[in-house]
Amino acid sequence: MTTDVAVDPLLPSLVRLPVRVQGEAGLPPEGTQREDVLAAEVPVALVFNGISHAVMMATPQDIEDFALGFALSEGILDAAADCRGIEAAAVDAAAAGLPEGMPGIEVRLEISTRAFERLKGRRRSLAGRTGCGVCGVESFAALDLTPVPLPAPDWLAQVDLPTVLRGFAQMPPRQRLNAEAGAIHAAAWATLDGTVTDVLEDVGRHNALDKLVGRLAREGRLGAPGFVLLSSRGSHELVRKCARVGIHAMATISAPTAMGVQMAKASGVRLWGLCRAPRGVLYAG
Repeated sequence: MTTDVAVDPLLPSLVRLPVRVQGEAGLPPEGTQREDVLAAEVPVALVFNGISHAVMMATPQDIEDFALGFALSEGILDAAADCRGIEAAAVDAAAAGLPEGMPGIEVRLEISTRAFERLKGRRRSLAGRTGCGVCGVESFAALDLTPVPLPAPDWLAQVDLPTVLRGFAQMPPRQRLNAEAGAIHAAAWATLDGTVTDVLEDVGRHNALDKLVGRLAREGRLGAPGFVLLSSRGSHELVRKCARVGIHAMATISAPTAMGVQMAKASGVRLWGLCRAPRGVLYAG
């Protein structure tokens, strides 16, 4: 089983700041000074064969998983083997041209010639934002809303409500960053009996999913029977990412969007939403 928190992150994932708390029972009218723990959010530049492609705002943890997962779920790479190497390094604010106290991370990926030529031919510029998967596209066509349908595996019906809820029940103790700071999404991988094996966290729900995809790909588990659990709504972009890398089933705590359901039906992804025990809604599949 893999660990869920990076042993040696490039930058801290949590930031402690002095704050003044007011309005709490038992406090004087002027409040009191305390230390608050907040989620870190830093710009992460993704550079493919020396060419900068995107800058995403992300939690500085599991960055190599994030970079590989992004490349796979965005169709830059067809398989993990198309990535020849990944190097990540922290960049101080001055060197990155960022405001003081706001460092960044640069991730350099060496990818196959075929993948790089295809990347250069794509006219898509991503302006990084947490929680937004289509920021910066140049036209409607660039949204890429036509998925290739996945063949239904014979085990798909095993991803039923009891199994999904069993998985969600295991997530909170492993959402370590969110327990301290809040405001952090999680993407988890569960086997067909509902056992959660991996939980990846990030301030952006898309980033959390990309980290999970990258983790599975790096360990040769992408394509294995199982399903994704997400502490978010079921947007079309999350469904599309799953379909693109061959993930057949996903479940979300919040509701899906109408386009998310359309995308799931079109791509053959089994989609559960509003999964809060003892209830859940099967929207597709």
